[in-house]
Amino acid sequence: MRKLFSILVGIFILHGADAQELYPFSEPASNMPSRSVSTKLTGMYMRSVHDSRLKQRYMPEVMLGLNKKWMVHGALLLSDMHGQKFIFEGGRVYAKYRFLSHDDVHQHFRMAAFAAGVWSRNHLDHNDINMMGDQSGVQGGLIATQLINKWAFSATGSVVQLLPRERWDKGLQNRYAFQALQYSLSAGVLVLPRSYTDYRQTNLNLYLELLGHRNLNFDREQYYVDLAPSVQLIFNSTGKLNVGYRFELASDIYRLSRGQVLVSYEQIFLSALKKRKQRR
Repeated sequence: MRKLFSILVGIFILHGADAQELYPFSEPASNMPSRSVSTKLTGMYMRSVHDSRLKQRYMPEVMLGLNKKWMVHGALLLSDMHGQKFIFEGGRVYAKYRFLSHDDVHQHFRMAAFAAGVWSRNHLDHNDINMMGDQSGVQGGLIATQLINKWAFSATGSVVQLLPRERWDKGLQNRYAFQALQYSLSAGVLVLPRSYTDYRQTNLNLYLELLGHRNLNFDREQYYVDLAPSVQLIFNSTGKLNVGYRFELASDIYRLSRGQVLVSYEQIFLSALKKRKQRR
């Protein structure tokens, strides 16, 4: 009974206080609770600029909170983005290390470094670079997140390197961009509840994220800037539903789509990873 009470208190503290930094389109510097496991399914829906068909991508994902500093993700990618058929298109791995944390009452500042890798079956056919299955590549960057009462602000900067076969084809090296700088500025606010009385209260969070991209060492098709408002509901402090819409503000890149609807649901399981026993 005492263990159950501790878990419930942990849920309340960890999810109630920091809910407004669980951004739908980017990662905060904070990590999942230690020794927790989370499962997530994300659906992305967009209208193709080529034929006005509705395209879709799904990403089932498992996330592990190894300890207070490390967390890792593993995901599969399935879509019909690059053809008429719905196919398995690849996989994605992600790791984050939180190296700085200044915590205070109702506020904290944290920084983390992250790395991601994607393997994709898709051929390179446009310069809208991303790490969600369209191309194979690696990414590394830094995240800084500031929480102040009911508001959370975050900034991310990273470098992406594509590693498709086309990169080593001299005839295609001047046609495609193979490296890019990506950045995001995110803000979230906890709207409901106004005050916490029970961990089972439903949280309502609102988010606004600016997502930017600039191709490096490429004279044509250099940049885009997107805006992504979203709404989030958290149920019983363990289930999270996100609904967001990402749309283009400005761009000179010929993109697969200029708008995207994101829907995702995540369920976290606290203390799912057993603590390693100390040797005597």
